[in-house]
Amino acid sequence: MLKGKTAVVTGGAQGIGLAIAHAFVEQGARVVIGDLNENASRRAVEELGGESVTCHTVCDVRDTTLVEQALDTAEEAFGPVDIFVNNAGLTRDATMRKMSEEDFDMVIAVHLKGAWNGTRAAARRMRERESGVIVNISSMSGKVGNIGQTNYSAAKAGIVGLTKAAAKELAFKGVRVNAVQPGFIDTPMTEAMPEHVKQQKLAEIPMGRVGQPAEVASVVVFLASDMSSYMTGAVLEVAGGRYM
Repeated sequence: MLKGKTAVVTGGAQGIGLAIAHAFVEQGARVVIGDLNENASRRAVEELGGESVTCHTVCDVRDTTLVEQALDTAEEAFGPVDIFVNNAGLTRDATMRKMSEEDFDMVIAVHLKGAWNGTRAAARRMRERESGVIVNISSMSGKVGNIGQTNYSAAKAGIVGLTKAAAKELAFKGVRVNAVQPGFIDTPMTEAMPEHVKQQKLAEIPMGRVGQPAEVASVVVFLASDMSSYMTGAVLEVAGGRYM
């Protein structure tokens, strides 16, 4: 479905980002992983088949220069970028009463500004070719809000607005922008949760189980491929029916 395409995945060294990179490679794409964790990125490249199909670059998505560098790396290695996935993220959870201003700013900067940096940089190049796909990873937390995540929920809701506005700006140039909202997915982030919290979340899911990163990745593949050629500004939930 993605044969011959060049893709950049931020935060692609682990979790959902790595699953997306795997799915892209399986579908024939050549992938650049942009991640702050250089050692994890190297391991991911080896796992994905080596430098002939995958390479990596250190990328702090808050830094526009490093985002541009990730695009440059992809173009130099594999050719013009067809797909850009804004996936990089982190959490700094606390109730509003206890959350520091620094932790609020950090999460907004990585998720929301990072997605804006990636969307803007990729769009500039894609507009020139009048072709390209951008996929932004939001979260169900951006739809309903979670206690202790005023920073994360605000950032992920902002990504939805960013996606829709960018989609309207870029549609006439043949560039599509869509978003995915994962729910409770089996990642290192969710593994660290206390067991009683996991059970509470599971009780809210009609399908009765945790989702797998590969199940998110398959939806991203769909949005990155020509199978979704008449879709832009869409937000697809991958949450097992949670918060219907």
